[in-house]
Amino acid sequence: MLRAVAAGRCEYAAGTLLVDGLCCCDRFVGPRLARAGLIASQAGPARLTDDGRALLAA
Repeated sequence: MLRAVAAGRCEYAAGTLLVDGLCCCDRFVGPRLARAGLIASQAGPARLTDDGRALLAA
């Protein structure tokens, strides 16, 4: 999921992570990633936080 966010393929809307315009099969992944501080939690194009980029690079 983090790779899809990094590639610009995701949108965060109403607590749901959309991938290529489709709802992710795990409807809880967006809120979990946001709570963990790995993606920004505001609506719009999903983007990685500094922690998310660091985890992806590891």
